[in-house]
Parts: sequence; C-alpha cells; structure tokens
Amino acid sequence: METQLAVIGGGPGGYAAAFLAADLGMDVVLVDREPRLGGVCLLRGCIPSKALLHVAKAMAETRALEQWGVRYGDPQVDLERMRRQKEKVIATLSGGLAQLARRRKVRLVRAKAVFEDSRTLRLEPAGDKPPKDRSVRFRHCVLASGSRPLQIPALATSSPRVMDSRMALELPEVPRSLLVVGGGYIGLELGTVYAALGTRVSVVEMTGGLLPGVDRDLVRPLQKRLEEQFEAIWLQTKVASLDAGRDHVSVTFEGKADPGMRRFDRVLVAVGREPDTEGLGLENTRVEVDSRGFVVVDLQGRTADPHILAIGDVAGQPMLAHKASHQGKVAVEALAGQPAEFNPRAIPAVVFTDPEIAWAGLTREQAQQQGRDVQVSPFPWAASGRAQAAGGTEGLTKWLIDPETQQVLGCGIVGPGAGDLISEAVLAIEMGAHVRDVARSHDEAARCRGCGYRDRCEQRLLAWRGDAKLSR
Repeated sequence: METQLAVIGGGPGGYAAAFLAADLGMDVVLVDREPRLGGVCLLRGCIPSKALLHVAKAMAETRALEQWGVRYGDPQVDLERMRRQKEKVIATLSGGLAQLARRRKVRLVRAKAVFEDSRTLRLEPAGDKPPKDRSVRFRHCVLASGSRPLQIPALATSSPRVMDSRMALELPEVPRSLLVVGGGYIGLELGTVYAALGTRVSVVEMTGGLLPGVDRDLVRPLQKRLEEQFEAIWLQTKVASLDAGRDHVSVTFEGKADPGMRRFDRVLVAVGREPDTEGLGLENTRVEVDSRGFVVVDLQGRTADPHILAIGDVAGQPMLAHKASHQGKVAVEALAGQPAEFNPRAIPAVVFTDPEIAWAGLTREQAQQQGRDVQVSPFPWAASGRAQAAGGTEGLTKWLIDPETQQVLGCGIVGPGAGDLISEAVLAIEMGAHVRDVARSHDEAARCRGCGYRDRCEQRLLAWRGDAKLSR
C-alpha cells in the first residue's frame, strides 16, 4: 500500500491530522491498533471520565439542595445501566468519527505500525484478523501514538484489585474502600466518581500537596472540599509495599503521614502517563527521543527525520487532547506549505473535580521560577452574589498581569464551572488583551463569578499608572 500521508494513531491528534489532510486533497492512510477511532481520550480517558463525573456532579448538587429545604431520598445506583450509558456515549462519538473518515476517503487500517525505515511502515496484526496489506509506503508520516499509564515496578501486579485508570473507568464494582495512589488530576477525578457512588476513598501523594505544579491558592479550596469527600489524604507519603489477596489489598506506607498497614478493596494507581513509543521501530529512523521518552519536535511538529512528524502526547507536555488536535492541524498545514506553527500563549487545562480548577497562560509558580515580575489580581467568590446564591463561595478567580504593559498573561479559576469560565481568559491571553478590556466587559451571570473582580482590578490598574482614583 502506498500513500501521501500515513498517520499512526486514531486519537484526537491523529484523526484531526488525517481529516484535515484529506480535506486538503492528500491521500491518507490512518493506522490504529484499536477497533474504533477516538484514542485514549474517547475510548478510555476524557469522555468516559467526564460522563461519570457528570453523574457524580448531579448527585452532589442534589445533596447540596438540602440547605435550601429540598431533600431527596438516597440515590439507587444501577451500575450496569451506568456502564451501558457510558458505552453508548463512546459508541456514538466513535461511530461519528468513522463516518467522517469514510466521507473523506481516509483509509482506516487496524494494525500495529512499526517503522522499517523512514518511508515504510510494517503492519502487524492488532486484532483477530491480520491487515490485508503488510506494509505502507508513505511520503510523510504523522506519529500520534499517544501515551499510556506510567507503571511503577514496585506496584506491578496481575491482580484485578489493583487498577489503572482504564480499568477504573470500566466500573467493575463499587468497592467499599479504594486507595488512589497519586494526587494528580486523573486520581482525583476518578476518586471523586467513586466517592460519589459511595466508596470510602483515600489518596496518597508523595509530594507536599495535591495537583503538583498547580498554584497552591487554586488547590486549597479543592483540597478542603476533598478532605470532606474522601476518607483520608496522606501527603509526603508513598506506598512501600502492596500485597493483593483474593478479597482485599494490603498496603504499607512510608513518609510523613504514614498511617501504618491498611486494607482496601481496590487500589487505583494513577501516578501519571508516559509517551507510547515502545515497539514503534523509531531506531530504524532518524527520529530523536529525549531522556523522558518524548519525540523531539520543532514548532511545526517536524522531527529530525524529514519524512516524519510527531504530535500530541508523544511529542511532549502538556498531555492534553485539545493540544494534540491543534498540533495535528499545524503539522498538516506545514506539510501543505502553509505558514503554520504551534506556539500558543495559552493552553487551557481543567481538573473536573468538585470544585473544578482551570488555568491558562502563565501561572504564579511559573512566574516565580522564571524570576518574572507580575501583578496578581485575585477575587474571592465569597464577594460574588451569584456565588453566594449558588453555594460556590469557596471559589477564586485570579489574573496575572504584566505590571509594565497591563497585558493579561495568565488566569486561574477554582469553583463551580471553572472549566467553562476559563474560555474567556484563553481568548484574552491569546489576543494579548489589556486588563482593562476584560475588566470592563459586561458582568452578566457567568462573568459575575469569573470576572467579578472588575472594580478592584480597575482601581489597581489606575493606581499602577498613577491616575486618579476611580470615582463611582
């Protein structure tokens, strides 16, 4: 089989690249090991987790109505029906992608792709049926193989009671107790789901705080809420040993908050993800890989091999589906001779816990690491009427502003709906907006929570510039 463009991986980056290339008139072959398009995001990541988090959010909001005098009975959870609904969502979206591929005449091949050289892929069986063709000869290839859960040898076991994120999303049962190893966004989101279903959830994190790398003032409201939702959170502590039995898992710990030996019905290992490059035959090409396993690329996704580009999780942090999609389009535009490069000012990130956390652009931690002077304008939601009425007073919005130019550099939000509110900040950062442009926007309902800092922000801005105090 011969083609202009071969794409390895059917996730958000891979199918975005394949679809755009076909729209631009290229002949495209997309090779993926999965029987359905969508990659980790759709099949066993973002979409199934958000579907289950929707259920958890609805249950939490129902309980919160008690303070308004509205009380429902205890929820009855039909786990099998929940699984079916989750699978229905996945099947609908994946089927839509397959239809889009057919309309564009993108050839889909279910196989494992291995580079034989810089212009040839060997196709190995990935399912019950071997592929019709044994190889693909290409002019260019976009590598979008994604990432996989990071494995810790000390926690490796074949017991089904020790799960990774993929197994946890299959909802094998609602365990009485669950230990989440890792305080990152994957562990906290899945812990939120299981806690809502009635599981006693404990989290162990080896660093000094949940969500390492996220600004502490954003994490604090979430950690306070999780301390109420979860049974325990042990920081600066790690798992020393793990012994999986037939009906429980015995775990010992070491560190500052060592709780001693504990037993759990199940353990979820969510300590991060790593690029999925194993077995791809990259050694048969000129592609370079860094010390962490990421493929080295430039701003167009080009590797050291002139015939191969790489995008998405395999090409470096942040490992986000929407970043992969954008990179895929940039890579194809570059191949088509268009002036394109991946150099965004703001890539939004959202943690769909309760409350949500979202941020974009420069963070306070990054500014400190860079020795960069920034003005931080925080607004606590406790001062917002909308937040008071909706019960989201623990929220916070903060903007990071260049003190010389008053340009918006970054934004962080914690509170209900933070994932929606961050979109306005992303637009402001990408456009290089002046803080006054955002401060004087109309305070309709959503912005009342997200941008209600207006008065304080304007006063600070005028003070920085030596102007008179804002009169009201």
